[in-house]
Amino acid sequence: MFSPGGSPRINCQLLYKHIQELTSNDLRKRKTAAERSMIRLGITFNVYGEQEGTERIIPFDILPRIIQGEQWSWISKGLKQRIVALNMFIDDIYHDQKILKDGVIPEHVVRSASSFRPQCVGLNPPHGIWCHITGTDLVRDGDGQFYVLEDNLRCPSGVSYVLQNRQLMKQTFPGLFEAQFVRPVDDYCSQLLDALNYLAPEHIEKPQVAVLSPGIYNSAYFEHSFLAQQMGVELVEGRDLVVRDRRVYARTTKGLRSVDVIYRRIDDDFIDPQAFRKDSMLGVPGIMDAYRAGNIALANAPGTGIADDKVIYAYVPDMIKYYLSEDAILPNVPTYVCWDDKQRDHVIKNIADMVVKPANESGGYGMLIGPRASKEEHAKFVELIKANPRNYIAQPTLSLSRAPVIIDDHLEGRHVDLRPFIIYGRDIYVLPGGLTRVALRKGSLVVNSSQGGGSKDTWVV
Repeated sequence: MFSPGGSPRINCQLLYKHIQELTSNDLRKRKTAAERSMIRLGITFNVYGEQEGTERIIPFDILPRIIQGEQWSWISKGLKQRIVALNMFIDDIYHDQKILKDGVIPEHVVRSASSFRPQCVGLNPPHGIWCHITGTDLVRDGDGQFYVLEDNLRCPSGVSYVLQNRQLMKQTFPGLFEAQFVRPVDDYCSQLLDALNYLAPEHIEKPQVAVLSPGIYNSAYFEHSFLAQQMGVELVEGRDLVVRDRRVYARTTKGLRSVDVIYRRIDDDFIDPQAFRKDSMLGVPGIMDAYRAGNIALANAPGTGIADDKVIYAYVPDMIKYYLSEDAILPNVPTYVCWDDKQRDHVIKNIADMVVKPANESGGYGMLIGPRASKEEHAKFVELIKANPRNYIAQPTLSLSRAPVIIDDHLEGRHVDLRPFIIYGRDIYVLPGGLTRVALRKGSLVVNSSQGGGSKDTWVV
């Protein structure tokens, strides 16, 4: 919010002036009112393994994070470029595998990825689109540059909080909101529905769309129900669907009703026990046969998780160069892959300064933040890396940018990241802003809600 000299940046001056005119009691009252609204609206998430109860609200900080329009245009352009290249990569991996044959990415890196799905080889999703909804995590370093921290293409969550946060902000600072000329986010659900309808077989005039959820105990169930409600489509679970003659139907009180497009919020492993995990009780037996026959569209397409692998992530700039003959607009965080002997030695020697991450964990779990860890933890991760080098990457510890947060009766800086959401349908749509996640624990770099993080509204002005 502030330049190194201590003065508020141009795009934050109105917000700064507005805060100056409020008392700390005013801010506290508005924060409390916003949190009460979240509880009343049911804006919650579930935390697995919590003893004191499963549901809680994500702490919401009412001070918005503001991004200048010109900078956002550059970010948006970089995200579109990245999604196009990732989509081409996924399609290539499940077809000709040219990028492997040309040695741009080592074949063993893809073959050994736990998210690579041999069952998806030869699949042809509608219009050649695999990654319909993506949440790309960005961080800003001390140099002011935005970097891509990771890609989320399987079942990216958090957009419902973006939309609800915006509604709360309009109630909290109505005058300020209008004065800032903030770009709207309200059309996300209509954009999503348009993209889903675009996937339906061409001969169907009015496609039947459904959101497939694992059920009420899933951590993002609020989002599943919210998006279904906002799009005006059915929210279903696996037990609500049945496959007959390679077509998918929903069970209703009036009998079976055909379904043409499914926005799935279930991982590949669980979507079809006949194709993936045989013990899955969440999916729909036979849905992959219906998908191969072209009778159902799935978003995101099965197999997209290969691009979520953090080792694959290290090669995305090479993908962009290979498929598009362009340099990456949004750079990766510098990344060391531990399967490479030379890079692994460097990581082990410098582990006290590194962030070490497993290839397929999410939610901030299973990682080491070297500067904050003990020597015992360093030693433990050295052994983990040596035992399974393919499973780990390492990155230098970034000086993540901070934003002001209300703490008790005053403001303090807390580290933030940003998750913009991208919809790939007839065109590519980038939601202006996205979810700013905040590490509410002082000094923490972990912004995930499951580990005490909160969120902010993100204003593109």
